[in-house]
Amino acid sequence: MKNIICDIDGVLLHNNQLIPGSDKFIHRVLEQGNPLVVLTNYPVQTGKDLQNRLGAAGINIPEECFYTSAMATADFLKHQHGTKAFVIGEGALTHELYKAGFTITDINPDFVIVGETRSYNWDMIHKAAKFVSEGARFIATNPDSHGPAFSPACGALCAPIERISGKKPFYVGKPSSWIIRSALNHIGGHSDNTVIIGDNMRTDILAGFQSGLETILVTSGVSSLADIEKEPFRPNHIFNCAGDIDVV
Repeated sequence: MKNIICDIDGVLLHNNQLIPGSDKFIHRVLEQGNPLVVLTNYPVQTGKDLQNRLGAAGINIPEECFYTSAMATADFLKHQHGTKAFVIGEGALTHELYKAGFTITDINPDFVIVGETRSYNWDMIHKAAKFVSEGARFIATNPDSHGPAFSPACGALCAPIERISGKKPFYVGKPSSWIIRSALNHIGGHSDNTVIIGDNMRTDILAGFQSGLETILVTSGVSSLADIEKEPFRPNHIFNCAGDIDVV
């Protein structure tokens, strides 16, 4: 019985619309009893939010199956020294940090933590760059530069802080193998018995490859068949969509 790590956008949903067949695939996996992690780099929604989002599209998944870059960031920070964080992000990120015992502050923080937010402003850039320059450790939930319709994502929000401070953040989310290890720890799984399903060669499949997972690329999202040839690594399996997957 394989553990399954499955991406959301481009695999299960397009925006909030069901990708045909993905509901049947997920429901089959749950009926089979495969340990499942539905993994997203997007740190803005809680597990409950994601459960509601997928439920509205007709995919019914238990809340505890969801794992986000916000959760992985909190897990990462629990292994570091320091308990004070200056945070640029939404409530789901601060919620996970509070749960992990962090104080959210702009007074001598140990960390500057950046995730997606629409309220990004000059003051945030100024404070974050100053704190990082003075020695606060720079952590970001994910390296994605943009989301749908070129909406700015975490990597883009980190860019001015990088330029001013001269320091790059540690990115927790895919393609970092940290988020994969964290997700596996969440379900007590091991890499040698886990498959990752994703639509993006440079995030999902690279993360799986770097973590020693079996990889499944679906071409219903970001990466096309032509994109596979651009990378020096290959997915183990390729399907048109999640509904076609027959190897788990």
